[in-house]
Amino acid sequence: MTTVEMTRFRVPAERAEALLAARPAMLRDFEADRAGFVEARLVRLSANEWLDIVFWGSSEDFAESRRRGADRSGIQTFFSLIESVISVEEGTTTEATGA
Repeated sequence: MTTVEMTRFRVPAERAEALLAARPAMLRDFEADRAGFVEARLVRLSANEWLDIVFWGSSEDFAESRRRGADRSGIQTFFSLIESVISVEEGTTTEATGA
């Protein structure tokens, strides 16, 4: 099983392109510096609402990442474009991953 972080947030429509442009650097920072980071998917829900689905190796990995916050430039740039966080939830997958 994998821990799943689901963060719903608002970004003004005029910042959407900047958000998408900042995403690769944020993901590089997570891959390089966040233990247990598996992958992330960004879903656009409406003109100004987004859902970020991040997969972690464990609940502890997710908690440590939250504790550290935007401590790298790519993460900080991405987070700075967010107007407001609507919700953050944590869950676990129920199916095995891989072949």
